[in-house]
Amino acid sequence: MKSSFNLAILVLVAANLYGPVCHWLTVVGVFRAATDIVTTEAQKIHKIEDTMQCEDMHHYQPTGQIFAACEDSLLPRFKWFPPLGNLQGPAQSTGSFHVIDTKTLESRRLTFENFHGPFVTHGLDLVDDPDRQGAIYIYAINHLSNPHYFEKPSAEGVPKAHSQLELFHHVLGSSTVRHVRSISHPLIVTPNDIYAESLHSIYVTNDHFYREGFMRTVEDILPLAKWTNVIHVNVNHIQSNSADTGIDAVVASQGYLNINGLGHGQSQEELLLSSAAGGIMYRARADRSNRTLSVLDEFAFESTIDNPTYYHDPYATPDNDASGYVVGGLLRAVDLRRTHNDPHAQEGVMVWHLRRHFGDTANPEWEKRLLFEDDGSAIRSASTALLLPLEPKDPAAKTAMLFVTGFVSRNIIAVEVPL
Repeated sequence: MKSSFNLAILVLVAANLYGPVCHWLTVVGVFRAATDIVTTEAQKIHKIEDTMQCEDMHHYQPTGQIFAACEDSLLPRFKWFPPLGNLQGPAQSTGSFHVIDTKTLESRRLTFENFHGPFVTHGLDLVDDPDRQGAIYIYAINHLSNPHYFEKPSAEGVPKAHSQLELFHHVLGSSTVRHVRSISHPLIVTPNDIYAESLHSIYVTNDHFYREGFMRTVEDILPLAKWTNVIHVNVNHIQSNSADTGIDAVVASQGYLNINGLGHGQSQEELLLSSAAGGIMYRARADRSNRTLSVLDEFAFESTIDNPTYYHDPYATPDNDASGYVVGGLLRAVDLRRTHNDPHAQEGVMVWHLRRHFGDTANPEWEKRLLFEDDGSAIRSASTALLLPLEPKDPAAKTAMLFVTGFVSRNIIAVEVPL
């Protein structure tokens, strides 16, 4: 009887694990090959110069420009980048903000004022200056090293990283960006991305529960490790010389597997989240009364995904509306543990487009399509992808310009894709 009971328990556990494990194996690309990948319909791929390792980018619609946070040299990220477990510090590099002309595909680097680094870039978001027309604030992640560790490397329990947020101010059209303040809080541990609801209200994802060590490895390989969270931060003081002054933070939502990117959805109320290792994009809504997030629904993809974006189709018709969500990720994330600190490796990419289905009502409500795929030759890694409309020459054959960037890519790329 006891053996039968134990067998029943084993079968029950296996049944519950089968679905999540199979999905995770698909997402990380265990059964995918990274060879002979053909990019979408052999379109010309444009590589934008001076856009190195720009993990995140945002299209600022009023000016039609793309803002990105990039690194200024290739090698430092392979030694120091806490999100990948690269912790050979201390951090010494200083990245920069870039403004990209989406017509000429040229990048312009902004010069810092009141800031000297280090600046190890990751996620960012933009918010209009409420007091000055033609100006914006930029929130950005900065993965600093912890001086308390590197001054005393034998200090037990002291983490190597001390990641925080930075707030900058930029007058549109100018060549400079001014540092306003730093933001630090005990709940901001492994920050990945930022969603700026307003100048004073932001959301931040923690992509890992453990910063380093054996349990960090367990967290990376265990598909049931839903330990990460989203933090809501009230920035009560815009000007401060102290990183923790005027900062109030709470846990807004938790229980995610490797929560990563945040994005703006199809309305001001819609907030997008992505579970990178889970390959799941969530649509959520904020409850301002109690500073929480409520997940409305979710969509599963067949690869890892990162920073989600929303594409609004200005040429939509009742029968053909390409408006939808765009996410990029890795072709074989399973290789990342081997390649994360190798400057010469390649990580292939997959970019997905999720839109409502038009036509036969018997089909699913949502249509998911692989928009772009590469073996790492054109671009190494994909963390953000966004679409910008192109005027259609043929209403029946709409296209858009796809921009893709990655956390270890050499350039942002742009390629025309069919919709």
